[in-house]
Amino acid sequence: MPLETEARAQIRALVAEFRPEHGDLLAALHRVQHHYGYLSREAIEVVAEQLGLFPAKVYGAASFYEEFRFTPPAQTNIRWCSGPACRLKNGGGIRDAIMATLGVHEIPGDTEDGRAGLILGQCNGACELAPMVWLEQPATHRVEYVGNLTAARAVRMARALRDGGTIEASIEEARRA
Repeated sequence: MPLETEARAQIRALVAEFRPEHGDLLAALHRVQHHYGYLSREAIEVVAEQLGLFPAKVYGAASFYEEFRFTPPAQTNIRWCSGPACRLKNGGGIRDAIMATLGVHEIPGDTEDGRAGLILGQCNGACELAPMVWLEQPATHRVEYVGNLTAARAVRMARALRDGGTIEASIEEARRA
C-alpha cells in the first residue's frame, strides 16, 4: 500500500461511505471530481482501494465519460453550446473564434497558463439565447450564461478571460456592441 499522504487521506475521507459491490464507482468519482475539479492518479488509486477494484478498471470507467477530467481545470471554462439552435445561429463559428483566441486546438482545451479553457456543452434548453456559451469557475462552482453572441463579441469575451480578466469583465466585453 502506498504511503498515506494528506491528499490520500482527504480522498479516502471523501469516499469512505462507498462500498465494494454496491455500484458506487461513478458516485465516488463524481464526489472526488466535485471536490478537486478533476481525478488525479492518487484519487483513482484510492477509489480503487475503497471499492476493491483495480485502478485500471476505475480509470477505464472514468475515461469512458466525457465529464471526468484527469488534469486540473482551467480557472474559468467557457462551455460552448453544441445544441441545434446554437449551431443554426453560427455556434460553430463562435467556437472556432474562441479556440483561435485562446490558442487551443481541440475541445476540451486550456490556455497554456490555465486561465481559460473551452469545453463542449450539451444543449441546456436556453435556445432563446442562441448562440450562447456559459462561463464556469470550477473552484467556486459559479456559472454565468452569455447569449446572443456574435463571433466578434465572443472574441472580446475570450480575450478578457485569456488575459486574466474576471467573469464580470469578460461578460461586459461580450455585451459591448
